[in-house]
Amino acid sequence: MFTLNINGADREIDALPGTPLLWALRDHLEMTGTKFGCGIAQCGACTVHIDGQAVRSCQYPIEAVGESEVTTIEGLSIDASHVLQRKWVELDVPQCGYCQSGMLMAAAALLAQIPEPSDEDINTYVDNICRCGTYSRIRRAIHEAAIELKTSRDA
Repeated sequence: MFTLNINGADREIDALPGTPLLWALRDHLEMTGTKFGCGIAQCGACTVHIDGQAVRSCQYPIEAVGESEVTTIEGLSIDASHVLQRKWVELDVPQCGYCQSGMLMAAAALLAQIPEPSDEDINTYVDNICRCGTYSRIRRAIHEAAIELKTSRDA
């Protein structure tokens, strides 16, 4: 039995040691926003935050979470009001949408670490795979979100 802090609430999970965090979220807690893509931590569809850092949950064992805070796409905002979620919709970023929760989580971690990212920063930190190829819109949404966040900080 594991107790994990997920989206600000402690949750009990009856899982075997070694269970990937992804499956604890999806199968045990029925939190299906975090997606399974490749299973080898390469595509990024399973990205969540652990203590604010973007982590590929398909290869992250549940026992490694410990006392850390896990944030999933469901915890980014309860009503899709996070600036990145709004920019994603405004700029028509998603096509099939499968990779988008992981992409958003990677982008949110990036903006928390680098408030005004360059294209190179985005390429480095948001290296998730989008098979629909909306990378230029993703980059634009991240830049516009960064500008909006800076404007609100400066106000």
